[in-house]
Amino acid sequence: MNPRLHQSILAFLTIPLLVGAVYCSYKIYTLSKERAALKTDYSTVNNITYGLLSVDAWKDHLVRIISNRIDDFELTPDQEKLMKGQIETVLHAVIDKADTMMHQKRKTLKGKVRKLIINALVNEKKIHAQVPAFAQTIVNEIKRSENKAKLKTLVLSKIEDYGSITYDSANDVARMDVLLNKYDVADLATFNQELESRSEDLRADLYRLAIIEILIVLIFPILWFFLIKRKYLHNQLFTTSLVLALIVLVAGLTAPMIEIDARIKEMSFLLLGEKLAFHDQIIFFQSKSIVDVVEILMSTGQWDSIIVGALILIFSIVFPIAKLVCSRLHLAGSSSWRNSKLIRFFALKSGKWSMADVYVVAIFMAYIGFKSILDNQLNHLNFKTNSLASISTNETSLQPGFLLFICFVLFGLLLASILERTKRDSQSA
Repeated sequence: MNPRLHQSILAFLTIPLLVGAVYCSYKIYTLSKERAALKTDYSTVNNITYGLLSVDAWKDHLVRIISNRIDDFELTPDQEKLMKGQIETVLHAVIDKADTMMHQKRKTLKGKVRKLIINALVNEKKIHAQVPAFAQTIVNEIKRSENKAKLKTLVLSKIEDYGSITYDSANDVARMDVLLNKYDVADLATFNQELESRSEDLRADLYRLAIIEILIVLIFPILWFFLIKRKYLHNQLFTTSLVLALIVLVAGLTAPMIEIDARIKEMSFLLLGEKLAFHDQIIFFQSKSIVDVVEILMSTGQWDSIIVGALILIFSIVFPIAKLVCSRLHLAGSSSWRNSKLIRFFALKSGKWSMADVYVVAIFMAYIGFKSILDNQLNHLNFKTNSLASISTNETSLQPGFLLFICFVLFGLLLASILERTKRDSQSA
């Protein structure tokens, strides 16, 4: 078989792999953006501001609890006796007041006649004697189910009146309503169920695509192993490998590397004899790629953030791209390109600098991750008593962007070793 045929076969094998890598990278980018938007909306609606710290949420819980308490309200014998005594006291006071008014001195003839008639017909002592019976009748009326319903309606209407002047910020409420309408759901439970399901599906798709792209990268070392002795294929295979490395680098830079999710998973306690619970109260959420972090840090205007952003920009974006471009120019460029000190440095002498790629990931993780710190701090929110319980959780996790960036770093180290070997082979020949 002649070299041209071998080159054609190699192109036939590698071009579909490059196309597959481009497709995976594009889908990872778009699905990551979609999932980040879903998670951001989810964290906004389930933010602690709309739950545990929300006036509206507490108002709804109190209305429900009071409604249940009224439905379950029954007078005990002691309470009924106490109520009857209070009613009797009031009735006696009313009779005494009426008697005082009737015995007031009258100046007109009509008033004097009316006073004589009342004194003749009304016996105050007999009326006082009938007060216990009147009080029992009133208690019996209060205990009737239809009157309890009226009482419940009256109490709830007053609660609604007070609730109408007790509310969260109008902007916060409007923002939540907009998000519920955005996903065409009527309530929070449906919203959470819909977004959690979609988010998990996207997460599975992202990791599947990332694994496929990593497997594509792993095919190239195998090709190098079998074709390392066919020097006439080195240029083509190395160029293809560099293109693949660039594709993986772009995917690693633009896809989220870490997702920070700190939340109170559950807080429950007893209020007026009923359990009141808040679930999935988001304290903090962020999902950022390296490019996003660089943009944020550089736009803060603070010198320390700008320095960190510049380091990430240089070592995770500029340096890797320069290394790939210079490796290609050194391998297949003109003699003037190959003899350039800058190109030789990036292509041949930057091996020890390759660990800077890993170092910048460490900076990235240390700067915005702090997973162990979050775990330690959130553990202080975990407690349980007879009447109060709180469970906090840190759902911070690595994302496909981190895996792809590490894959690029390792693949770049391999390509640097291959370039060194091909250079030695050409000099010995």
